[in-house]
Amino acid sequence: MTITVDTTGLLADHVAIVSGIGPGMGRSIALTLARAGADVALGARNEASLRAVADEVEALGRRAVCVPTDITDIEQCRRLVETTVAELGRLDVLVNNAYAEEDWHDPFDGFDPARWRAPIDVNVFGTLQLSQAAVPHLKAAGGGGESPRRGHPAPQRARPNGGGSIVMITTLSVKNPIPLLAGYAASKRALTTAAQVMASELGASGIRVNCVAPGHILGEPLQEYFEWSAEQRGITAEAVAEEIRAMNPLHHIASPDEIAQAVLFFASDLSRVITGQTLDVNCGRTMD
Repeated sequence: MTITVDTTGLLADHVAIVSGIGPGMGRSIALTLARAGADVALGARNEASLRAVADEVEALGRRAVCVPTDITDIEQCRRLVETTVAELGRLDVLVNNAYAEEDWHDPFDGFDPARWRAPIDVNVFGTLQLSQAAVPHLKAAGGGGESPRRGHPAPQRARPNGGGSIVMITTLSVKNPIPLLAGYAASKRALTTAAQVMASELGASGIRVNCVAPGHILGEPLQEYFEWSAEQRGITAEAVAEEIRAMNPLHHIASPDEIAQAVLFFASDLSRVITGQTLDVNCGRTMD
């Protein structure tokens, strides 16, 4: 059963950047923010994916900007942020959704640092580079200073804490790591700690930094894992899926749209007194 919650106007007059745009989580996050009233800048390496999601955002009556971006390149991070502010006028929310993980099809044979390189480069350093580029504009969003764009004051809007919101997408693997994705889990744990440090440092500027940690997410990548695991074990893909559901007290696997609602909570003023926190969105798989 799908329950629809009316979030119209929750992000009225807001501008958000969402990285890692694709057919799954990135798309769901972008459309969820747009339905709540935000204009959205979209970043990803695949330009076709950007345009497809931008068309959907615009169909909702919101503005969309496409900026092909590899977040491991600091200049491309700066270009994404500067283009957003130049074309959409401000920046209130940054959702760091771009990620990389090891090729879990390959067997894990002991500790192999080469497997960790891409997750660390993208999930930690790339994410921090994009966040750093966004911070001056997030500070200006609440009217707390001069806008970095042409030195003009940022538009004024009543926001109790000023500033903006950074949302990191992390993972259940931070708490339940598996050898096949050890580098991915380690990178996301590092990002979680970085988010807490950022929350402490940026709080005085009214910028909140929080994490959303999904568990398994319905979609093509998870289905591919079900089929791969089923082949390895000589069972059906549905049997693997049922094993995963059975580990969750809600006996459910979340969809990208369901996880995007948690992102919207942290992006909006509903969470204006929350920072440095991680919200586990995994159907009860972890409870601490």
